[in-house]
Amino acid sequence: MDVRGSVPPEPVPPVAPDFPRPYEGVWRFTASALDSSVPQARHAVRDLLVRQRVPIDDDLLQGLLLIVSELVTNAVRHAALLSPEIAVEVAVGLDWVRVAVEDNHPYRPKALQVDDADTGGRGLLLVKSVTAEAGGMCDVQQTASGGKVIWAALPLPPGAPL
Repeated sequence: MDVRGSVPPEPVPPVAPDFPRPYEGVWRFTASALDSSVPQARHAVRDLLVRQRVPIDDDLLQGLLLIVSELVTNAVRHAALLSPEIAVEVAVGLDWVRVAVEDNHPYRPKALQVDDADTGGRGLLLVKSVTAEAGGMCDVQQTASGGKVIWAALPLPPGAPL
């Protein structure tokens, strides 16, 4: 058979199963707005992703855990007065993972441009950078109670097993 000049067939897009993968779901936990909650939240998220067998590679996992650390640190440092408790939510879909931190402080943070001599103020810049590098999205939203949720969603690697 002579295939010169023939056009290859269009690739067939993968069909999403009509059932959830075992790792899909939403998990939420609360923590006190204390410094000790930062590593606890990071470990809890890592353990959850491992336990659910989320198909995430190590680089993406480390980026996601850095995001969790930064978001929880920001809530502890800047919202604890009005929000002695924070909530951390992990949502995993077919091809993405999302982490969110909610507090009851109404202030809507902004990623600041900081001087190299500054020792702080880079948290949200780091979150935005890690999220963008992974091809994800992040945002801040007000809650109905007047607080805020800061979230980041990252794509899972393609070809995850069924």
